[in-house]
Amino acid sequence: MQRKGKNKAEEDLDDLKTDYKKLHLSIRIDRLGKNSEQWHEEIQKERNKSDKWERKFQEVQA
Repeated sequence: MQRKGKNKAEEDLDDLKTDYKKLHLSIRIDRLGKNSEQWHEEIQKERNKSDKWERKFQEVQA
């Protein structure tokens, strides 16, 4: 009987560890505050800014 209780306790502990890891990962992702589409949009905006400045630089050089 005690052996069965120990196995159940070990299973519960493993489940808790798994849940903790999932929660920790979720918090880390959430801390970024953006989903992949939002990151894609932000990167695209920054690329557009970079292209704009590159064109201005080329105009000044010409």
